[in-house]
Amino acid sequence: MAKSKKPLKSGSGKKKGFFRTFFKIVGYTLLTLFILSLLMPLLYKWVNPPVTPLMLIRKVQYGYSIEYEWRDLDQISQNMVQCAVASEDNRFLGHKGFDMAAIDRAIEEREHGGRRRGASTISQQTAKNVFLWPKSSWVRKGCEAYFTFLIEHMWSKERIMEVYLNVIEMGPGIYGAEAAAQHYYHTSAKHLTLRQSALITACYPNPLKRNPTRVTSYLNRRAAQIMGMSKKVGRIKYDDATVAAARERYLKSEEKRKNRKKK
Repeated sequence: MAKSKKPLKSGSGKKKGFFRTFFKIVGYTLLTLFILSLLMPLLYKWVNPPVTPLMLIRKVQYGYSIEYEWRDLDQISQNMVQCAVASEDNRFLGHKGFDMAAIDRAIEEREHGGRRRGASTISQQTAKNVFLWPKSSWVRKGCEAYFTFLIEHMWSKERIMEVYLNVIEMGPGIYGAEAAAQHYYHTSAKHLTLRQSALITACYPNPLKRNPTRVTSYLNRRAAQIMGMSKKVGRIKYDDATVAAARERYLKSEEKRKNRKKK
């Protein structure tokens, strides 16, 4: 009895097999990336980032060296901490990663043709500097929001500040307070004065073009503003009671802002 021949696979069957394999690979890749996106912030809750994407991108893009020396927060001058809060995010302790009032002001100024105001909090800047790339886009903004949410729920405010002051770009190939202190002032991050801290901070958000030791009229004026604001901010504390009080003030302020918008 003659054996029946197996029917040949049709072209459509081959296509289905290809797409099945393709989507399976894409699915596994996305799942792996998602798991890594959860594990990395969790790991960095205790482990200091050895390097960041930004450091590697700048090295490839411009050939910069990587000057980067980690220092625990208690080894960084309180002047540097206060200047960061005064200049970049004066409601740092109270919000959960996003300052809605600052975002509102930035949107309003943009709609009325004013200067493009930055609304990124220290938490957002930390998320961007540790996990993402520098070029702004809607994709990066979405990823930034995601990682900001994660670190705000996984890390303490103290840890966010510590990572921020260690990885933020402070000049061509210069990352963190210790590297900046040594490069610009031949001192340690622990011994930065208020004036030095204010000048370093005044170079944001353009540290590749500005230099705290080449003091322009703008940098001098901006540093003076930061010094004045930092004195009002005062010493930053991270104990539960202080953070809870800051959170309560933030929520009350947000409630007032929302009521004003309704009128």
